[in-house]
Amino acid sequence: MTDPRLTPLAAALPDVVPFVGPETQERRRGRAFRARLGANENVFGPSPRVLEAIRKAAPDVWMYGDPEAHELRQAIAAHHGVDPKHVRVGEGIDGLLGLLVRLTVGPGDWVVTSEGGYPTFDFHVEGFGGRIERVPYADDRVDARGLIDRADWTGAKLVYIANPDNPMGGMHGAEAIRQMIEALPADALLVLDEAYAEFAPAEELPEIAPADSRVIRLRTFSKAYGLAGARVGYAIGPAPLIAAFDRVRNHFGLGRLSQVAAVAALGDGDHLTHVVTQVAAARARIAAIAHDAGLVPLPSSTNFVAIDCGGDGALARRVMQELAARDVFVRMPGVAPLDRCIRISAGSEADLDALAQALPAALEAARAAN
Repeated sequence: MTDPRLTPLAAALPDVVPFVGPETQERRRGRAFRARLGANENVFGPSPRVLEAIRKAAPDVWMYGDPEAHELRQAIAAHHGVDPKHVRVGEGIDGLLGLLVRLTVGPGDWVVTSEGGYPTFDFHVEGFGGRIERVPYADDRVDARGLIDRADWTGAKLVYIANPDNPMGGMHGAEAIRQMIEALPADALLVLDEAYAEFAPAEELPEIAPADSRVIRLRTFSKAYGLAGARVGYAIGPAPLIAAFDRVRNHFGLGRLSQVAAVAALGDGDHLTHVVTQVAAARARIAAIAHDAGLVPLPSSTNFVAIDCGGDGALARRVMQELAARDVFVRMPGVAPLDRCIRISAGSEADLDALAQALPAALEAARAAN
């Protein structure tokens, strides 16, 4: 039953959430997963400096966090060599996307994204009454040229691209992103989600002037820095747009411990290098496990690997379900032809041992149920 006090827009929205968390699944199952390999979290954890900073700051948790996040903004700006006026922090990229859409998309406005891409962006657009034009992937990669073409004829306000990409793991190099920016229609904004940038080759990431009015870049501490539970993300973009976030943001949304943790994380480059190395090794092992099972892993510049199960979406879903029955949590893309794959996050040796043990039997059971 729908509450009669909802606005017509809210009442018309589907009663769904973009993701069903592993905790929800564990409650339904009545037991925990052996291997949590579906949420693209960083199982290698945050820097020891982060844990020490949180320990020291814990007695001050009775205080609100600095609503300006001054120290963190300064640290991010120094890390990227930009002026702090080009930096905005928020409750993860998800939170920043919601604010950005609220600022720029009104009822009936068009945005362009990829069909089967990151669903939280779509969730926010629909929540504010925007209209979505979705462009199919091309050869398991975001169709960068297609996004621009659709933006041109729809008059889109926003063009969203995740690079490196979720859920398929591939990426476009710096030149391809520069070409997108140059080809953007007038008044369109490129929303460049770089959640997985730390795992990508540095030379493949584009250099973009923070004052460029055509682009806003989004980064997170959830992935390489191991702070998914702290919910810290940031945007780098033109100063007038960055300043406009103050009009709609939750000024006390970023807690004190989250701010302290993120500052400490930025200060430990050695740990970041260690994590990136561990993730690369885990990706290689996931690929080997897939090959041993007769499956094809896709190239990845992220902390996960998409694996082609060799059939359609129904087969991949059965594989995912059979893995869950064997206590291994993974996810899969949501639309064809991407949904022929399952997506497996980088894990510890114990996690990947569990995957290696479970995958052959899960695959056999999934095929037998066809």
